Amino acid sequence: MIRWRKQGLIFVPDGAIGWMRSHASLPVADPLDESTLRIHFAARDQAGRSRIGWIDVDPDHPRLVRDLSHEPILPLGERGTFDDNGMTPSCIVADDGLRYLYYIGWNPQVTVSYRLAIGLAVSEDGGFTYRRFSQGPLLDRDRDEPFFNTAPCVIHDRDSWRMWYVSCTGWDEVDGRPEPMYDVKYAESADGITWRRTGLVCVGYDAFTRAIGRPWVVRLDDHFAMWFSYRGLRDYRTDPRTSYRVGYAESADGLLWERKPDPVGLERSAGGWDSVMTAYTNVLASSGRLLCFHNGNGFGESGVGYAVGEVDESGAGRAVA
Repeated sequence: MIRWRKQGLIFVPDGAIGWMRSHASLPVADPLDESTLRIHFAARDQAGRSRIGWIDVDPDHPRLVRDLSHEPILPLGERGTFDDNGMTPSCIVADDGLRYLYYIGWNPQVTVSYRLAIGLAVSEDGGFTYRRFSQGPLLDRDRDEPFFNTAPCVIHDRDSWRMWYVSCTGWDEVDGRPEPMYDVKYAESADGITWRRTGLVCVGYDAFTRAIGRPWVVRLDDHFAMWFSYRGLRDYRTDPRTSYRVGYAESADGLLWERKPDPVGLERSAGGWDSVMTAYTNVLASSGRLLCFHNGNGFGESGVGYAVGEVDESGAGRAVA
């Protein structure tokens, strides 16, 4: 069993950079080398459009910020494309000298608030710069998933590429406003680019849960572990009773998942930056420890912080490199 100890806030934009006026949403930590951990996140400009930036921190002391991106890693997409109004990082996979950054593209809509799709950027220099793989998305709504899909977590697992992602199942009207509902589904690929969706629901709804956001999957000693965010349908933006909190599930094969009690130590705080919501976890092994980077209130508006994982005496919970 993993118990987490929160270490506090790392970074929140101060508004001095135009494209980074607010938010540090969906942290994705990438070890550039033994001494540098780069944390990517989505920052918003004055119009609310997201772009991907980063901070470099000390892996041993992540609250020590060494550097900050002054420009986004990519511009917004060409007008009319899937990412012309926003980009949010979701996960990074290092493979065969390349880094694959799977990200979320945003489009505003008319009858509902937005549409999301999954895109890809590639780095050929160790994660320092990225290029857009294509103007179109890797995964978008289709015949079987007619609303949107988003927030992938990808693992290159032995001979297969595996993806757990968020799939919207519909929009419900709450107090005159359309609200999305989404669960976690599964897809596979031979190359990390062309994906076969299975339709398999890995984490679904219950009496409270009406949305499961940003799954993060890690292979541990003898099983897979998934941390995810979940919420209710009404007043979840401001009401701690229904807003995002962190959930947890385990699986022997990555396909069939058993939801477990919420992780100890990642609960919302009594006050401060993560007192209304805790969301968008990113878990990795660094410097012999498990680290969990996460957002707090306002979907990342209050910044990004982290927690350290402690395993029980049996050692259960060690990550497999």
